[in-house]
Amino acid sequence: MPELLAPDDAVVHVDATGVCGSDLHIYHGRLKIEAGFTIGHEYVGTVIEAGNAVTSVKVGDRVAGCFQTACGVCFHCMRGEYQRCVESRSFGLGATMGSLQGTQAEYALVPRANLTLQRVPDAVSDDVALFAGDVMGTGYHGVVASGLAAGETAAVLGLGPVGLCAVQAATLAGARVIAIDSVEQRLAVAESFGAIPLHLSEQDVRAEVKRLTEGRGGVDVSIDAVGHTDVLDMAIRLTRACGRVQCIGIYAERGEIHLGLAWLKSLAVRGGQANVIAHLDPVLAMLADGRLDPAPLVTHHMKLEDAPEAYEIFDRREALKIVLTP
Repeated sequence: MPELLAPDDAVVHVDATGVCGSDLHIYHGRLKIEAGFTIGHEYVGTVIEAGNAVTSVKVGDRVAGCFQTACGVCFHCMRGEYQRCVESRSFGLGATMGSLQGTQAEYALVPRANLTLQRVPDAVSDDVALFAGDVMGTGYHGVVASGLAAGETAAVLGLGPVGLCAVQAATLAGARVIAIDSVEQRLAVAESFGAIPLHLSEQDVRAEVKRLTEGRGGVDVSIDAVGHTDVLDMAIRLTRACGRVQCIGIYAERGEIHLGLAWLKSLAVRGGQANVIAHLDPVLAMLADGRLDPAPLVTHHMKLEDAPEAYEIFDRREALKIVLTP
């Protein structure tokens, strides 16, 4: 049972938590964490205790939380760049990300609660609210950060939950969306969201994108929702000259891409952690009124005690989003 450590801390009873693609970096040993450390960073719950400096939420509130914290007063926070806060800590990712215990647990200590937590509108279910603080927030960030505008064409590479959320956000922005993956089920979901599906191994993706963007030679924006250099290299090749490439997948290692091609095409390539704290309020509002709806992405509900099985299912790509209930 966690205890308050600072006046702006809160303790949350976790009602629902999720298995995220970035958790697989831990599962496969790419990100090392300490033995016995609690993982997980997606959570919806009820505030059961709050420090005297917590003003945004109160005991009894149903809340959604962001995957990381921010101080609110440093150079980056004052510029709204909360993801680069000098005191930022991420839940469940071990010492390299601030040693903040994760949320695949019954209770979680939430520092900087005034920025990290937000009340969940009554109309939003726990399943849907779970997406606000990471997956939908990241997909939405990819669209906003890329500057994608109505009438443009975007390619989303990788249709896990983050990629499919990016498909929804890009469609909502008024863009034509091309969705690329090799899993039929995920392509079907993207098509149901209004995207044009392209099968990575059964179609000539580059030729199809050229055909669909005749006269431009490629998409205006490519969104890499995987975090693999092969995907990033493809994103560079699919993007028109003077276009934009936005990386929202996680990169934890060195890699090689065709940098010369990016240079020759005068591409803008951006990446980094999503500014989910900045997007939390608008994303919750869009979830509440149905403009964004990740509910179809929840394919499994399991008990927290069955997390080992959940990770096996998720790793085999047999699930989109698994919601764990403590």
